[in-house]
Amino acid sequence: QVQLVESGGGLVQAGESLRLSCAASGSIYSIAVMGWYRQAPGKQRELVARITSGGIISYADSVKGRFTISRDNAKNTVYLQMNSLKPEDTAVYYCNREQIEGTYWGQGTQVTVSS
Repeated sequence: QVQLVESGGGLVQAGESLRLSCAASGSIYSIAVMGWYRQAPGKQRELVARITSGGIISYADSVKGRFTISRDNAKNTVYLQMNSLKPEDTAVYYCNREQIEGTYWGQGTQVTVSS
C-alpha cells in the first residue's frame, strides 16, 4: 500500500500563486508516475499535470505556461507550482501515483481562487 499526503491548498485571489506538495510513503517503487488531478463541483476529475520517474512531463492545455510540476525522487514527493491562478482553477486537487502494482490517490486539497 502507498499513502499520499497532500498539503498547500487554500484560498487566494486571482493572479496569485500556490504551491501544492504530495509526499508518498509505504510500498514505494522507484519506477512510478506521479501527477495532479482536479475536480470542480459538478465536473469530472481531470488531469492537471503528470511527471514520470524519468522526468517526462505533460500538462493540461488549460494550465500550460502557468503551472509547473516537479518531483524529488529521494523524498518521494511531487510538487505543483501554480502561478497566475484563475477562478476557473477552483477545485479539489488530488495527488496520484501510478506504479506497477497499483494506482493510488491522496485525500485531496481544496484550492479556491476568488475573482
